[in-house]
Amino acid sequence: QVQLVESGGGLVQAGGSLRLSCAASGRTFSSYSMGWFRQAPGKEREFVGVISWRGGSTSYAESVKGRFTISRDNAKNTVYLQMNSLKPEDKDSDRCAAGERYYYGDEPAAFGSWGQGTQVTVSS
Repeated sequence: QVQLVESGGGLVQAGGSLRLSCAASGRTFSSYSMGWFRQAPGKEREFVGVISWRGGSTSYAESVKGRFTISRDNAKNTVYLQMNSLKPEDKDSDRCAAGERYYYGDEPAAFGSWGQGTQVTVSS
C-alpha cells in the first residue's frame, strides 16, 4: 500500500502555469506506475496522464498533450504534474493515483490508491 498527498494547486490566470506535487509514503513507491486524474464540479473524473514506474514512459490525454508534463523523482517519493498554458476549462480537482507496476492505461479502476486532491482554478 502507498499513501498519497497532493499539493501545489491554486488560482492562476489563463495562460499561466502550476506545478502539482504528489508525495507518497510507503515502502514500495518505485513499484507503482503513477497516474493523474481531474474532476470538475458536476463532471465525471477524467484521465490526465500516467508515468511508468521507472519514469521513462508517459502517456497523456489529448486535451492536455503538449501543455502538461508528468515526471517523478523516486528518491523523493514524489510525482509531479507540470501544467502550462492553463485554460479556464482546466479548473478542477487534481488527484494522483498509484497503479500496477506495468500499467500505462487510463482506467481509474486500475489505480488502487488515491490522494485527496488539490484544487486548480484558472481565471479568464
